[in-house]
Amino acid sequence: MNKEITAKKSKKKDSKFIKKIKQHMYQWHRVIGLITIIPVIFWTLSGLMHPFMAHFFKPEIAHDKIEQQIIPKNQLKFSIQEVLKQNFIKDFKNFRIVQFNNSTYYQVKMISGDLLYFDTSNAKKIENGDQKYAEWLSRYFLDDQKSTVKKSEIVTEFTSQYKYVNRYLPVYKFTFDRPDTMEVYVETSSGKLATFNPASRQWFIWFFDVFHNWSFIDAISNNSIRIITMILLLSIIGFSALSGLLIYGLLWKQFKKTDSLTPKKGLRKYHRQIGIWVALFTLTFAFSGGYHATTKWVPYTLSQMVYEPTFETKEIPVANNTLNLDWSRFQNASLITLNDTTYFRCQLLEQGKFKKPKADSNSKWNKKDDKKSEVVYVNATTNKITPNIDFKYAEFLAYYFTDGAPKAACCEMAESSEEPETSLENAKLLESKVITDFESREYGFVNKRLPVVKLAYDTPEKTTYFIETSTSRLAAIVKNADKVEGYSFAILHKFLFMDWAGKNIRDLTMVLATLTILIVSVLGFILFLKK
Repeated sequence: MNKEITAKKSKKKDSKFIKKIKQHMYQWHRVIGLITIIPVIFWTLSGLMHPFMAHFFKPEIAHDKIEQQIIPKNQLKFSIQEVLKQNFIKDFKNFRIVQFNNSTYYQVKMISGDLLYFDTSNAKKIENGDQKYAEWLSRYFLDDQKSTVKKSEIVTEFTSQYKYVNRYLPVYKFTFDRPDTMEVYVETSSGKLATFNPASRQWFIWFFDVFHNWSFIDAISNNSIRIITMILLLSIIGFSALSGLLIYGLLWKQFKKTDSLTPKKGLRKYHRQIGIWVALFTLTFAFSGGYHATTKWVPYTLSQMVYEPTFETKEIPVANNTLNLDWSRFQNASLITLNDTTYFRCQLLEQGKFKKPKADSNSKWNKKDDKKSEVVYVNATTNKITPNIDFKYAEFLAYYFTDGAPKAACCEMAESSEEPETSLENAKLLESKVITDFESREYGFVNKRLPVVKLAYDTPEKTTYFIETSTSRLAAIVKNADKVEGYSFAILHKFLFMDWAGKNIRDLTMVLATLTILIVSVLGFILFLKK
């Protein structure tokens, strides 16, 4: 008899304990939901803007790049050495050839970093050459020769409108007096279009930056506080989804008993039912977003990763307009140094791809033409072509950017007193190839630069380098940790697992998932206000 009484009391205590746990779980779920309602609204609304803008307000531009033209040898009346000597330039960083306004120029990068322009037909310097070339590029990309320039400026660091995803620095920014108030960013050192923003895109970038990246925290604090705040709130959102699953999923039988006594209808019913369905999406968005935020601790330094030794005019004996190569395919030239030897890095149109350019040397090639280029290196002392240098030079640059050899004041790469995390001293090269098109996973469009040489090394981090040999720059460096984070963000945040269905279905799925998360949060908030 005593045993039965004891068992009943124990059972009563257990039921009271379970009841208290249920009450606390409900309370915590409500409190967590209340804390995160504003962040959820911010993130879901701004997240919805991304596919919406991509489909309905995607900006277009007349030309997205300049196709390299054949440069006839007779246009290079003066060699680069003659031009430099006549203008009393003893040393410089590099040169290349550019064509604009129906003329051909040597673009020379000085020790100070300034870009000077000299006419190849008379060796004369043109005043404000870089500004003129930048405006010509902007108008070419826009195909707009009439609109006036409202404002022009040089951008030397990333801003709220010119984000780090654009990669290029420094760039010129031109704002045109047009109905769309178009802003065009160009890099004159490569002749590339960095990005372009009409009024609609400017507004979207501001909205996404403020409400998705929370840039307003930077204005009142700093980057570290912003990242910590975002990770904290994303963690709380994850706990909210988990608690909802626990209450209405795993412990559903326990809670169902109380629900049968006081059945829930209307908003509460929909909040629970929809919440269970979208809890998984909430967790994936929160986890991948928080994981992605952790990568923002390290400052962006790729723009500094460039190797630029000093060349002396007198130490380059071979004139560039007398190089021993096929001039019927010649497109451009610059200089590199490797193993104490100077080479002309020459870009030629690939064999069998040549088609005569139109009368206007600045006109665009037919888009269906295959315009791949071949790179050859000519010894600046012997005037002989040296094969297989492009891969050797890429390997040298990878070693330089990692192990810092050789260190020189002429180079822009940031100095560090710390030992490098990875060393290529004894690392085995597993793969090397030239990439001429963006790959969706490892080296995507966000990396901007093409063509690049891919070098995969057998290091503990499985480090892969992407080197742009034409500019001696590090285009990207990818390690195992970067791949894991990249796949996490691509699959869980951007829904790349739906690629098999096509971009439209993938974006629609993402929009629906985001909308339902927003609806569940708003329903929960309305329930809280009613109570």
